[in-house]
Amino acid sequence: MKMSNMARVKMRQHEKPVMKYYDDMGPGRGNCSWGIGILEHRGPCTAEELARPVTVSQVEAEFSSRVQEAERTVERRVTADLTQEQFDALVSFTFNRGSTGATPVFDLVNAGDLDGAANRISSEVYGRTKKNGKSVMVLLKGLVSRRIEESAPFREKK
Repeated sequence: MKMSNMARVKMRQHEKPVMKYYDDMGPGRGNCSWGIGILEHRGPCTAEELARPVTVSQVEAEFSSRVQEAERTVERRVTADLTQEQFDALVSFTFNRGSTGATPVFDLVNAGDLDGAANRISSEVYGRTKKNGKSVMVLLKGLVSRRIEESAPFREKK
């Protein structure tokens, strides 16, 4: 399966292009990212990274590559039959959380626990940041609507 064009457009609405390297939770906090929600590495960017230019073609190529990587991960890790909407949601979630972060959801889907998968996806709205020198969990408000969309295809109609 491949991610539908409509889902790719929706995902890009959540992942706004940033044509530079940046710390995803503000200067000196979060993870070093660039382009269209592309994680460079955990932890803030270095001064060298923050000064590194990026081009539209680099951003587009890396975004496509990362989406394809997420598609392959879902194909490889999910053995249950999926609708296109479920596949799209898992690709979006995997793009954002990474293979390791998405593993508990894959396990729930494979076990047939779709409500559990939906609830797990919905709960993934927190991130770690430093506050007063301590690592704390904070609500990432921008993820709330994204997780509602990603979890919807797994909610059983009652």
